[in-house]
This record gives sequence, structure tokens and C-alpha cells, in this order.
Amino acid sequence: MTDLAKTWRLIVSSPLPGAENMAIDEALLRSFDPATSLPVLRIYGWEPAALSLGRFQKGAEVLDLERCRAEALPVVRRITGGGAIYHADELTYSIVCAPSQIPPASSIKDSFRVLTGFLLAFYRGLGLRAAYAVDALPSGTRLGERTPFCFAGKESFDILVGGGKIGGNAQRRQKGTIFQHGSIPLVNRAETGLSYMRQRVPEQARDATSLRDCGVCATGETVGQGLASAFKGHFGVELDNDTLNGQERQIAGELLLRKYSTELWNLEGVGE
Repeated sequence: MTDLAKTWRLIVSSPLPGAENMAIDEALLRSFDPATSLPVLRIYGWEPAALSLGRFQKGAEVLDLERCRAEALPVVRRITGGGAIYHADELTYSIVCAPSQIPPASSIKDSFRVLTGFLLAFYRGLGLRAAYAVDALPSGTRLGERTPFCFAGKESFDILVGGGKIGGNAQRRQKGTIFQHGSIPLVNRAETGLSYMRQRVPEQARDATSLRDCGVCATGETVGQGLASAFKGHFGVELDNDTLNGQERQIAGELLLRKYSTELWNLEGVGE
């Protein structure tokens, strides 16, 4: 049974440090009641630049922590899996919803296709030939390989433009709720991100692309507006401009203090 949502909350955040961004994302997930809450689309940026680790990565195993510390580069941990991502000159979206509030998906994997459909619409609206990896790559191409660096591997529903992977997406399910977030790179900083990894293979960054690489030079504000418009059009919904409510702010503050400001969580993954 589905109860497709007609209205979503739209939360547009000014660029924030990585720890605050991750605390807010988790607070939105924790505060969500699949029976009563409106689904959420959040759009935000990162300031200063930061590295995020996937939920199951160990900082000392995958990152050159000495360099990160020498350059005062913040390292945070996501609540989703996947490889490390360097967040600079990008926008990030996050979605919190119940499965019944979105178009049907045949599986968890297929829900990536459903929830990233607005990204395809966004890129195509810019005149870019965007397609899912499973559709764009030759038959038999190996997909889904786990890699320490996000842009080194491709999943079936990663989006490619001109053969290059543009951004990345990750999902988590919890108590009848879907949480998904992903990046939209304005400028290609993959090589910079790779320079902070322990294993630095140049080829791992060569398949990454960005809006600027594709000839689109736009501000974060303009891209954010385009994303919201594509989301509305693709899903046929209304977006209600909103901010964090009191409960969400309180939970985000607690998470920032006891979790996302600690190396125990950010580097070791201890403290879920």
C-alpha cells in the first residue's frame, strides 16, 4: 500500500562544517516518524572543505591522517556506507522519507533508481547526456565493486555524464524510514581528495567529473534552486520551505557534541 506524499519539507542550509552537516542529517532521520512526518529534502554545502568516511571505514586504514592533521582538514563519518568523499565546491542533498511516500521500488537497490531520478532530470535539464551506469556502460562491465575512494568504483545507479561519474549517492534504512544523501560536484576536486588517501592510484580519480567539467559554471545557490525545481517536477510534489524544528535542533546539537565532534566516531566508527 502506498500513500505518495504530495508535499515535502524543503530545508536549504547555508554551507556548514562537516560535523554539523552530518549531525543535522542524522537528527532528521532520528526525528522522522514514518506514520506522521512529512518527507524531507535537504540541500546544503560544506564550509570548510572536509573528508567524509563511509560508515564502515577505519580512518587509519584508508586515510593519510598525518597529512589531514597537518593541513587541518576535518574528517567526519557518515551514517551511510561507501567510500571516502572529499567535499569541496559541491552541493549535497539528503532525503528522509517512508517507502510508502515515494513511487514503488522493486527492491532496495531499485529504490536508488527511484530516488535519484530527479538528479537525472536535473542534469538532463542542463543539456547534459546523463545516464545510469548500468545503462551507459558496455554489457559485462563490472559494477558494485567496493573501493576505499568513492569515485574509484561505480554502482548500477550511479549517474554518468560523458562516461564520467558525477557525484555519489548512499542510502540507509532504519525503522521503516529511508535516508539517502548524495553529492553534486560543482568543480572536480577528486584528485585533491585522492591525495589524502593512503593508497593513491591516479586512475581512481580520472573517471570523476563535475558540472564545470561538463561546461556548466553555476553558483551553489543556482544549482540548489535547479535541484529543487527538478525534484518538484520529477516527483510531481510541492516543496514547503522549512527550517529545523525544535526537536531536530536539539538532537542535532547533542549529536554534534557527543558524536560528530569526536575522533572515536569520526575515525573509528565507535558510538553509533
